[in-house]
Amino acid sequence: MLGNVLVTGGAAGLGAAVADAVEQAGGTPLVLDKSAPSRGDFELVDLADGRAAEAAVHELAKRHGGFSAVVTAAGMDRCGTLAEVPAEEWEQVVKVNLFGTASVIRAALPHLENGRVVTVASTLGLRAVSDATAYCASKFGVVGFTRALAAETAGQIGVTLVVPGGMRTNFFDDRTEQYRPKDFDKLNPPDRVAAAILFALSQPKDCEIRELVIAHGEEPSWP
Repeated sequence: MLGNVLVTGGAAGLGAAVADAVEQAGGTPLVLDKSAPSRGDFELVDLADGRAAEAAVHELAKRHGGFSAVVTAAGMDRCGTLAEVPAEEWEQVVKVNLFGTASVIRAALPHLENGRVVTVASTLGLRAVSDATAYCASKFGVVGFTRALAAETAGQIGVTLVVPGGMRTNFFDDRTEQYRPKDFDKLNPPDRVAAAILFALSQPKDCEIRELVIAHGEEPSWP
């Protein structure tokens, strides 16, 4: 049984697909997001505010008696050159994607004995492209953070780094045409990535999927 699974960004996109998959597998999704999810218990929080994120984690843990797993699926982007993107918007990307991930996991660890953590990076956490300095910085950071966390918590919790390519979500809705995918059919639907995350969460004790890259076979961001 999956038990209580804390999911960031669980109101939409990959996070919502993970929450649905957890529920279908008999677990209980507990969501952190700025918007309310369609089902299940949740706390409204801006993950860019680390202390608020930590308080929201503790509140859900108090109500449900802890977690069996944490999936950090929340993420955002702000495209443009370093000179073009306002500093506040650039820093917001890093705060949500990297600092938010760290804050949630830090707060969840005392409530996660023998549990699992799945972080969500990106193929742009392994390779860099122009006009994505904030996103690449944040996702490269998630990769390093997760690898260090796995070393730090070995034998205590399971840690998996999931590296998805682009997905058919509303992630691209607010972009100008030059930064939108040319062919959405060459992106994975989020439920496929959610299934991979459930696979990682469902491993037997002492068996871990350490890192997992998952992308559409013709998705251009990998390799």
